[in-house]
Amino acid sequence: MNQYVTGSAIRALREARGLTQAELAGQLFVSDKAVSKWENGKGYPDISLLEPLAQALSVSIAELLSGRAVLNANVSANMLRSVFYVCPVCGNALHSMGEAVVHCHGVQLLPAQAEETDEQHMVFIEGVEDEYFVRVAHEMTKKHYISFIAALSQDRIQLVRLYPEGNAEARVKMAGVRRILFYCNRDGLFGVTVHPAIDGRPSAYDDSEQRRALENAAKLMLR
Repeated sequence: MNQYVTGSAIRALREARGLTQAELAGQLFVSDKAVSKWENGKGYPDISLLEPLAQALSVSIAELLSGRAVLNANVSANMLRSVFYVCPVCGNALHSMGEAVVHCHGVQLLPAQAEETDEQHMVFIEGVEDEYFVRVAHEMTKKHYISFIAALSQDRIQLVRLYPEGNAEARVKMAGVRRILFYCNRDGLFGVTVHPAIDGRPSAYDDSEQRRALENAAKLMLR
């Protein structure tokens, strides 16, 4: 049987609600032994009970399936809050504007956390007319490659899917772009803040001491 909801999730949510097994069972019209079996991993609630179980525990079905609170307050179409999920089985890249419970190939995916770029994942951003030309200094073999480049602004996301043996580069419209993200299939998600005064020039700065100094200067000017 597919483990669509875990016993530990039911127990944690029940205890957070302050319910005993018997009280929860009474609300669902099942025996307390049934609830005990669910929580001990010896059985699962019938799928028809998911909605009433979620209601009894005062959570959404998504929260029940994940065993934790899913908070989506104040995201209101701000694409800078974008969250990416990448399947380790097929490489499928999924996007959400807030927290979500995402599964692919039977695996619950965790949101990718963007790290700062490093010497093995240098990004070059160059202004070309009304576009940014983004290039990642990275190999593109079948086993080690950049799978996508994304440009985030307040109201939109521009995502370019990349493939092994291709080029780790993309062109995106400049308008409003605040963040550039890219995903390495081995090392995960990386990101850099876009500074128009630096990145809008017709020459690229890599993630070196020179770029860091320019970014710090830009921050001081904005204070």
